[in-house]
Parts: sequence; structure tokens; C-alpha cells
Amino acid sequence: MPFSASLTLISKCTVLPEQKSSIGNLKLSVSDLPMLSCHYIQKGVVFTRPPLPIDSLISLLKRGLSKTLTHFPALAGRLVTDSDGYVFIACNDAGVDFLHANAAHLTLRDIVSPAHVPDSVKEFFAFDRTISYDGHFKPVAAVQVTELADGVFIGCSVNHAVTDGTSFWNFFNTFAEVCRGVSKISRPPDFRRNFFKGSLAVLRFPEGGPKVTFSVDAPLSERIFHFSREAILKLKSRANGKVDNEFAIETEILGKQSNDGWKPHGDNHNHPNGKIASVLGSWLRNAVSKSQYTETESKSPDQTVEISSFQSLCAQLWRSVTRARKFPPSKATTFRMAVNCRQRIEPKVDPYYFGNAIQSIPSVASVGEVLSGDLRACAILLNRNVVAYNDATVRRVVDDWEKNPRCFPLGNFDGAMITMGSSPRFPMYDNDFGWGQPMAVRSGRANKFDGKISAFPGREGGGSVDLEVCLAPETMAGLENDSEFMQYVS
Repeated sequence: MPFSASLTLISKCTVLPEQKSSIGNLKLSVSDLPMLSCHYIQKGVVFTRPPLPIDSLISLLKRGLSKTLTHFPALAGRLVTDSDGYVFIACNDAGVDFLHANAAHLTLRDIVSPAHVPDSVKEFFAFDRTISYDGHFKPVAAVQVTELADGVFIGCSVNHAVTDGTSFWNFFNTFAEVCRGVSKISRPPDFRRNFFKGSLAVLRFPEGGPKVTFSVDAPLSERIFHFSREAILKLKSRANGKVDNEFAIETEILGKQSNDGWKPHGDNHNHPNGKIASVLGSWLRNAVSKSQYTETESKSPDQTVEISSFQSLCAQLWRSVTRARKFPPSKATTFRMAVNCRQRIEPKVDPYYFGNAIQSIPSVASVGEVLSGDLRACAILLNRNVVAYNDATVRRVVDDWEKNPRCFPLGNFDGAMITMGSSPRFPMYDNDFGWGQPMAVRSGRANKFDGKISAFPGREGGGSVDLEVCLAPETMAGLENDSEFMQYVS
């Protein structure tokens, strides 16, 4: 049974909840509705080969999924729009798709080892490029299990108008927990529609439903960049002005050289302690005196502000991608970050509230502002907006949306935007189905465009981070040659 150029579909069926739902219809919130023009979320994990026959594995996963859907009835439902234009999730137990595929010509190494994500990974997910509005006619969720030569990939696709990342991973974690045989799930979802006030706003759609707001055919280069705990700590120290002068001087030199289009010969990125290789010579360290560097640091803004690890990493990414795009100093550039509103609004909602409870924080600056200062100056631009995003800000954004209901405009509309999604705090590796921790996390083709970044936790934990970076090929080449950025990559 052909499935794609690289996979064979073994079977496909509908999995129903083990028990009937009793929660009725769930109205989409002001945070759900804008996602109707987005692709389904596609995330999955790859494992070493489980210690049981494939038929037994498939049976185990189907039974576990059926039990899990009893706790997550929204995922077994369908979208409906009533006569007034309001959109609901009908928790009607219609079920989810379950696919079993074979890609035995691929190994774990083929999936995990390449720095650039291979196209074959995109075939591990159902509902490729499906828009969330299509949940009116298609299942809200699907699970695809793909056999590899020495492992298995479990990929999940879920309607983005039904879940955000927090809800997605709570479902995935619970699915693993149930398959592992727990008698009581540890993080029951909260389906009370109390994220925000009940809105009377109606989102109108063109004939045939909304379309994605970016080109799905634009050429993209996709790579996973890994940052160890040590590298993240160095970035945070640098962003907070706490590094030793020698390391700070070398870092600033690397940034200036990247800005000028210069890079050292050879591979200096794996040098011990993150120091630049000896090829730079001692004359480079003498070129900028410690007193000069101290004077520069003393002019950094907001000295009392503590920059977080993730803000430090985002600031470095903003600088390096902006530099690689080679725009003039006067060009405006935007760094957009997804933010979880569950604990930002008053009263706070349950951390396992099921649905979308996210908004987007844009930070706008000129290319000159992003590149001319040090890392801290750039990080301050992000920090101010994150700190200011409180209950009043969330409500102001909602009020603005209700005056002009619209789908969320994903994309890079002026060529100078970066959109950061997902989170290194998501429990992506807390998915032991009964045979151990995943080897890696990967995603499908969904919602990817030039400048789309997704943050994952590193497999080793401890504050390590993986960035899934999607860029135009020429921009990616520039980022990979950016010494200021690559010195932190392992």
C-alpha cells in the first residue's frame, strides 16, 4: 500500500475513546479562534526499538490512546459552527486517526544525527499542511507510528485551534503514562472555559475557510542547533555583564568580525571553554584593552535588570540572524515570542487548562539597534516586553482583537521577522511509553517559514536547549558562519 516516496502505510483506523464523553460542546476562546488559519501542530519523538513485536506495540498504543482520549474528549471531537457564527468543539466521540507506517530503510542515525533536518522526517506526521479550520470536516487529532530499521517514531498531529503547546504535551505525556500502565493520570486536563471572559465576538471566514498567511512552497533550510547547559550559562553571564574580561573581549571580537563579514579559518567552535582558537593570535586580545571593554560595559542600559537564560539565547539569535540577513541599519526588525497566559492573568487559571492560552509578544527595533550594542542591550529590548506582559496587557490585546476579530498572521512579511514558538520548559522528554526516554524530538512541516524558530529542551536536561531554526537557505548559511553564534553551539 503506497503512502509516500519513502514510507509504506501498513494500516489506518479510527480510535474511539474507551468511555463516552459527558462534557458536551466547548466554545473556542478568543485565544483559540485566531489559530483556525494555522496548520495542525505536528510534534513527535523517536525511540530505540521497543522490546516487543511490532504487532504487540501497535495494539498497546491503540489501547493506550483509547484510554487517553477518555481523559481528553475534545481531541476525539469535531469543530462545528452554529447559526450565529460561534465555533465549538463538539465532544461527540467521533475518534482520531491512527496510522501505522513503515520506513525500515531509515535508521535512528538518519533521523537524529544530521544537523540539517532530513525531509524524510516530514513524512512521519498525518494531516500534512492541514489548516485547523478543516477540523470541521476531519479528525481533530491523529497519531502516526512509523517503524524504523532500529527504532520507532511516534508522531502526533493536533488541531491548533484546540490545543496550544502546553495542552499538546500534556496529552502526549498522558498518552505515554497510560501506555506505561499507570492507574491514575498525574496531570488531568482542565476543560472549564475559564481562560478568559466569554466573548461575543464572531470571526467571519471567506468562502471555503481561511488560508495560511505565508507561502508553504518558499525554499527553507531547517537545522537543529544544540546549546549545552554550560553554553547557556555563558550566554546568560554575558547578557548580565558577569563574564571575565578576557572571554568578553574575545566574544565581542567575534561579533565584530561577523559584522564585517570576516571569519577565522578552520573550525574553532569546539575549542575548550568556548575560547576562540589560537589562530586569532594574542594580538587580537591586545587590540581591545580591558579598560576599553569595561568602559563599553559600563554604558549598557538597565544595569539592575536580570536577563534570563532564554532571553539571552533569544537575543543572540536575533543579533545573528539579523546580521545574516544583511539589511541596512535603518531597517526595522521584529522578534516575536509566544507567551503562556495561564499564570499572567488574574485570577490565574489551572496550569493544565486545555486549549489555547497564548499570546504573542513583539519586540521591534532597527537593525542598527540590534547590532550596534552588546548582547545585553539587545536582550534588554526583549526583557522589557516580557516583564511588562501582565494581566492588563493580556486584556488589552483581547479587547483589541474583539474590536477586529481576525486570524493570527503567521509569517515573515517584511523579510526581517523572527517568530519564536514552543518552549524549552515543555516536558518533551517525559514520554516513556514503557521502554525508556526518547532519543530526540522532531516536528513536521506545519507552520514553518523563513524566521520560524521552535525551542525544545535538550535531551540531557539541566537547562540545555535545542533550537529548531527555519531560514531562507542564504540566511542559514550566514548564521552557520556567524562566529559569535556558533561558538555556543555543540
